Amino acid sequence: MAFDKTSKLQGDDQAYTISDGIKKFSLRDVGFSEGKTGSFTLVRSLDPTSPYSATVELKVTVNADLTGFKMAAVAANGMREVNIFKMERKDAFLEQFHYIMENLAEREIIVPVEH
Repeated sequence: MAFDKTSKLQGDDQAYTISDGIKKFSLRDVGFSEGKTGSFTLVRSLDPTSPYSATVELKVTVNADLTGFKMAAVAANGMREVNIFKMERKDAFLEQFHYIMENLAEREIIVPVEH
């Protein structure tokens, strides 16, 4: 999956875009880790009942020059993208997802696209 300025989760109507005010230190402050290629990755559990053995995780990766990103909800093994909007526990997963996205918007990392 390529890096884009705008992205959204599978099944979501709301798109998100990378903020013009994004800074590397902001990425590190919220828990992104820098990889060998210079890209930044954040992996967070969307399972509020078990943050350490998550059934679904949100994975957000920002490219090294901070111009694009990609995000996906993935199964616990990280290998398969899942649609949290069709899952049995979607309400709990969506609550966690929206909390994480609000935090990223407050830090001027990723912001919702206005409709």
